Order: sequence, then C-alpha cells, then structure tokens
Amino acid sequence: MKRLLHRPARYSALDLAAGVLASIGAVVLVSLAIEALRPYVPVLSLGVLYVFAVLPIAVAWGLGFATAVSIASMLAFNWFFLPPKHTLQLRDGANWLALAVYLVTAVVVSALAARARRRRDDAEQRRREADVLAEAAGDLLRGIELEAELERLAELAAGALRVEAARIELGEPAPRPGERGVPLRTGRRTVATLFVDAGDELDAAVEARFLPALAALLAVAVDRAELEAEALEAEMLRRSDAVKTALLRSVSHDLRSPLTAILASAGALANEELRLSDADQAELVAAIREEATRLDRVVRDLLDLSRLEAGVAEPHLELWSIDELVGQALDVLYAGGDRIIVELDPEAPPVNVDAGQIERVLANLIENALKYSPDSEPVHVQVTSTAAEVLVRVVDHGQGIRPGDRDRIFEPFQRGTNDGVRGAGLGLAIARGFAEANGGRLWAESREGQGAAFVLALPAEVKEHPA
Repeated sequence: MKRLLHRPARYSALDLAAGVLASIGAVVLVSLAIEALRPYVPVLSLGVLYVFAVLPIAVAWGLGFATAVSIASMLAFNWFFLPPKHTLQLRDGANWLALAVYLVTAVVVSALAARARRRRDDAEQRRREADVLAEAAGDLLRGIELEAELERLAELAAGALRVEAARIELGEPAPRPGERGVPLRTGRRTVATLFVDAGDELDAAVEARFLPALAALLAVAVDRAELEAEALEAEMLRRSDAVKTALLRSVSHDLRSPLTAILASAGALANEELRLSDADQAELVAAIREEATRLDRVVRDLLDLSRLEAGVAEPHLELWSIDELVGQALDVLYAGGDRIIVELDPEAPPVNVDAGQIERVLANLIENALKYSPDSEPVHVQVTSTAAEVLVRVVDHGQGIRPGDRDRIFEPFQRGTNDGVRGAGLGLAIARGFAEANGGRLWAESREGQGAAFVLALPAEVKEHPA
C-alpha cells in the first residue's frame, strides 16, 4: 500500500519530550520576566503573567500539558516570589487567595485555549474530509474508470482518516495478513471495503461521519458504471439488430436475383419439352456461370466482412512489389480490363503486406470505378510513392461523390447516390478493413460531377543502407 505523510493522532515520544521542554521553558521565561518587573510592580499583580506561559502550551499541546504548566507556574510563583521565599508556605492569607485565583484563572484559560484548539482541529479535519469527498465526487462524476480510481480514493481516504496507508476494494473481500477491513455501507448494502493496517485506530467520530459519505459516492459510481454497461450492451444489441436488418434488406435482392436466374436457366435446360438450339443452351450455361459467380462474390463479401468485424482477419505479411499486387488484382477482374490504364512508378519501394488482402482491396476499388464510370470512359490506376508510403490512386470518370458521402460509403451496406448501380454496398467497407489491417489507409477524393478517386496508402518498406 502507498505510504502517506500525515499529522499523527497520538503524541510520539519526540512530541512528548518537546512538550515537556516547552512547558519548562515557558515557566522559566515568565518567572524571569516577573523577577525583572518585581522592583517596579507589586508582586501579587505579576502572578497573572503566568497566563502567557499557559496559553501557548494549551494551543500547541492541549489541556493536559496546560494544566501541568498552570500548577507548575503557581508553585514557582509561590517558591520564588511569595514570602517566605524558597518554601511552599504562605504567611499572608491574601497570598493564598491570590494564588488560588491565579491557579483557577490559568486552568480556565488553558481549558478554553485547549477547547479552541480542539475546535480548530475539528474544523480542519472536517475541511479535509470535505475536500476529499469533493475531489472524489469530481473524479467519479467525470466518468473516470472506477477500478482505476480506487487507488486514488484509498490515498485520499488515508489522508482524511489520518492513517499511514489504505486500500479500497469493491464488495466484501477478505483482508490480507496484517490488515483489517472496514465495510463501506449505504443502508444495508456494502458497496466496498476499506482496508487499513491492523494496528491503526480510526477516530470514531471521523469514521461515523466520513465513511458513510464515501460509501454513498462509491455507490453512485458503481450504479453509474452498471448503467453504462447495460446501456452499452443494449446499444450493441440494437446495432446488431440494425446490421441484421440492413443485411436482409441489402443482400436479399443480391442473393435472390442470381438464384432465380440460376434456377430458371437450369429448369430450361432440364425441361425435355423444350427444343433448344446449341446456341440457346450455351447462353443458358453462360448465364448460370455468371450468376453463380455473382452469388459466390456476395457470399465471399459477407464472409470477409464478418471476419473483419470479428477482428480475425489477421494478415500474413510478406514483402511484395506494388507492381505485382496491381497485376494480380487486374488478373482476377471479371470484365472491363480493356478500359483500365495503369501508370506505374518504377522507383516505388516494396511493401510488407498480405498479398491476398491487398489484391482484394485493389480489385474492389477497380471494380467499383468500372461500375460508376461510363462504358466509354477509362479507369486510371496510378502508382506514386513518398518517403514513407506507396500510394495507389484509382480514378474514375463518373458522377463523383458528394462531400457528405465520402465517409458514409465506407460503411457496410452503404452506397453513393447513384441508385442505378447494383451491389450490396460491401466492397468499399471490405477494402478499407483490409487496408487498415495491413497498416494502410484508404480514403476518397472527389468533386461532384467530375469523377472520383480512391487512394490506398501503404507503409513503404525502408531499405537499410550498409554502413
């Protein structure tokens, strides 16, 4: 546990020695002052000066020391100044009365001073407790993680309780060896347990006043944390339902359409009553293959998206030339390859990536550009590099992207405002997911009506030059 400096609740041997020496010194100093003034002032009038010995001792060390100083002062006054001197006997009855009055006055003054000291200490203790509670409330209400805040709360509580060290744990755990636990309760509920050293004694008044307030703060923080957890779980369930709904709405057409075409074509081929020419049969087989390929792509997109959202799409990094990755992406395209213009950078450094994932990113970007560009317009794939990154820019000549859509189109099941383009809205989401999994970035650049550019930035592999 963390050690804390504090004002001790009890006097140590050093404090007791200091109190005794201060008391003796105070009596001696006032006695010397009376001796100096005795030729000029009646001696009985000087006895009241011992009050100045009692007051500082009462304020600094309390009523016990002050009472002892009061008695010692009257004895010294009798011994040194009242006849017969150097004895404790008094010949004049008035001296007895004066001595008694001085003693009572000194005791009363010391009691009042000690009481004022206690009130000051109590006020200081209450202020310390209030500061601790205010600071704890501020930390807890600012939303600081409760488990991380317990150590700081224990430190603050140790200072308020004037013990060397403390720790707080939620619930009612068993104490460690050499500790004792103090439950922090609000009503019948034990919110947490405060552990202090077994030898520490807590002030009963402070314990009864401070610990329930601390327990109430912790109860509010615990309830808030539980409500936040419940709200987060509810939000996750809501988002899960929203994703499922979006999935059904967005993918149902993309799944049903190829299935319908496949079933219709297969049914026509299997129908013995239909007389189909070789050309018709070839056309139906081609349609089945095309729609099956389309269906396979939708299923693959869904599987990739689920892997990315689950965080299990771990890349297998290898050193690759960006030219090779672009070439592999072009090889897997289904159509439109004759419209693609590639501009490579021979000085581009290699990249350390998962070739399959980056190939998928590039293929998705190029296919997206082909879909949104007019059939008569080319798609440009431009490779450039900086000192830190290799950039692949895929530029189309479509309608562009509205500024409000530049981030939205990278979310699953989202498309731009070109409603005539088919697709489930998964390609860009998968592309950004794979790009980020490989330490890269993907963003859109566009001016509405003048085409769009999607930029893939991958960390360049820096070559170490021999010394």
